[in-house]
Amino acid sequence: MTPGRTSPRAAVIGAGSAGLAACVGLQAAGIEFDCFEKSDRVGGLWVFENPSGVAAAYRTLSSNAPKGYMGYRDFPMADDLPAYPSHWDFARYFDDYARHFGLHRHIQFGTEVTHVAARADGGFDVQLDDGRTQRYDHVLVANGHHWDARMPEPMFPGTFDGTLMHSRDYRDSAFLAGKRVVVVGIGNSAVDIACEAAHLADTTYLSVRRGAHIMPKYVFGMAPPNWLLNSASHKPGRVVLGALMRLTNGRGQDYGLPTPDHAFGDAHPTMSAGVMDELRLGRITPKPQIAELLGDRVRFVDGTVEPVDVIICATGYRITFPFFDEDFLSAPDNHIALYHRVIDPDRPGLFFVGLCQPLGAIQPLAELQGKWIGELLAGRCALPAVEDMRRAIKADQRWLRKRFIASARHTIQVDHNHYLKTLRREMRAGRRRARRAGANPGVPDSRSAGLVSAP
Repeated sequence: MTPGRTSPRAAVIGAGSAGLAACVGLQAAGIEFDCFEKSDRVGGLWVFENPSGVAAAYRTLSSNAPKGYMGYRDFPMADDLPAYPSHWDFARYFDDYARHFGLHRHIQFGTEVTHVAARADGGFDVQLDDGRTQRYDHVLVANGHHWDARMPEPMFPGTFDGTLMHSRDYRDSAFLAGKRVVVVGIGNSAVDIACEAAHLADTTYLSVRRGAHIMPKYVFGMAPPNWLLNSASHKPGRVVLGALMRLTNGRGQDYGLPTPDHAFGDAHPTMSAGVMDELRLGRITPKPQIAELLGDRVRFVDGTVEPVDVIICATGYRITFPFFDEDFLSAPDNHIALYHRVIDPDRPGLFFVGLCQPLGAIQPLAELQGKWIGELLAGRCALPAVEDMRRAIKADQRWLRKRFIASARHTIQVDHNHYLKTLRREMRAGRRRARRAGANPGVPDSRSAGLVSAP
């Protein structure tokens, strides 16, 4: 606790979808806080041409899950929005959310956090790019995990005379007109960009290392209802949902894509309204991995060589925290182990919001995480003993390895509904711990301790 203060003070890093949810959770709990946002507006990755310079939104971007899944529970998306809202819709939605809860007065725009260091006497020193250093009892990290572009590893051997870029830097398809294009990847961004290229480029290749299950955005003419998507939370439901997707969408391997080496739901599915049609029409040609760059040509691992002008790598992102010293905290190979994806037991007072990849949407998860953190800081919830948290983290990591395929994309994967149920259960248990601790005067409360073990 900062000397002379009677209540905790928190810093929130980022005012995107997760940071805003964190702010609402703190505000509802009566916690004093400041939010620092590098950009001049809220919305993070959903802001097209965001002044932050790291947002990956392209002109035609829309959500990959229906709006019923994408909104905050305490602030649903408007009924008149399309089933899959655009980035314009989301940018407006996040601004409306922030105004509804009066968050703008807490946000310092155009302010980047450059360094965060733990203090020996508790709390953190937060350095800002304008030269200020401010002390906080708690820091909530909501800087996102879809901004630090990860190129193919290892990088393709050889040299390339054309344009080689990451999908993070893709904004508009106009420059692809008349070009010969290779899109690397099979995730949502990869198939979106390939579909756009298919209508402008002379040739469009989709270079795929591992097969994926492709879900249509519409089933029998409508967006899948929540109850149908929720069925992916259990194995029988995944089997049925996978069969339904194949029935309505066909199989990518019938048109040249690799056969998935995993069952439906064991990896993040790819949602696309158009890629199967482009494959059927021959406007997208599947290719295996790139083996070598040959100036103005590309050789693939199957031995074929094609002339190419543009390579767009939709190969994911690194999880990085540029404001932490690497020996304080990092995520090597995208691995970071946290209690319920929020708390590091060895770093009291530090919390992460939105640092998970759901089979679903991040907004409802971040919203509940923010409420949990608010209750912890207000003393209405208490955490289990540190050793119990460590054991729970190990169990969660075992579940993760069993539930999802091993890849850099799935190191922070969660099942949307399973996670929400687990976190609600933890909050109920935490309230019981707090009540027991309140009845025991020998147990410190969370206002001063940051992380409190149950008696």
